[in-house]
Amino acid sequence: MAGSMKRVLVSAAVIGGLFGAVAAQAAPKDDLKGTNVVLVHGAFADGSSWNRVIPLLEARGLHVVSVQNPLSSLADDAAATKRTIDEQKGPVVLVGHSWAGVVISDAGNDDKVKSLVYVAAFAPDNGQSIADVTQGLPAPAWAGELRKDTGGFARLSDKAIAQDFAPDLPPAQQRIVAATQGPWYGGCISEKVAQAAWHAKPSTFVVATQDRMIDPKLQEAMAKRIGATVTHVNGSHVAMLSQPKAVADAIIAAAERAKHDAQ
Repeated sequence: MAGSMKRVLVSAAVIGGLFGAVAAQAAPKDDLKGTNVVLVHGAFADGSSWNRVIPLLEARGLHVVSVQNPLSSLADDAAATKRTIDEQKGPVVLVGHSWAGVVISDAGNDDKVKSLVYVAAFAPDNGQSIADVTQGLPAPAWAGELRKDTGGFARLSDKAIAQDFAPDLPPAQQRIVAATQGPWYGGCISEKVAQAAWHAKPSTFVVATQDRMIDPKLQEAMAKRIGATVTHVNGSHVAMLSQPKAVADAIIAAAERAKHDAQ
């Protein structure tokens, strides 16, 4: 009887240990608590474009805020981003998608910003605009699908959303992207960054290899020029929606490096 009871207790201990190990593996790591991630959306989008990435970042203990840009000028978008940075307590990883690569290159000079992440984004140098970065390149197909209003703001047609902006999303999600897109002021294309933050801050570049909005070859060239750590994602321009884990992993890795560098 004593032997049987001993075997039962040993078995229970083994099983308990196994369940404990599994639970430990399944539990999300929150070792990045105290670090903030500020997400900045690009043209033809809004803050909800990050909604599939946010919970993955929060699972690691990161505090996440998505900026709502007015998309009316570099100064306006940079001001909105800087206000959000000011509200954070502690170090910031600043992430920009598309046009917001220009925005974070400006706003990223804030002392709180410890790392920059460009997601299928433009990364201009000092005194450069998007027009400068793309000079000499053929006009993309989507340029003919811009629908401008009388105030100079533009939206993408449903066709461009489906074929160029978000071709790897299901049709229902494409319709949501089209409905929630933020109109972008056309003059933004010529606005220049005075002092590009990537000269002084470590950078990561997520290259979307199936991007039809910003040529992946141009993304590669910009990433090389700024000396960024490069992650390749097999996704469209909205890789944060179609490949959220890959994009989140790149942001998390940037946060880990920033935390390590601060120690």
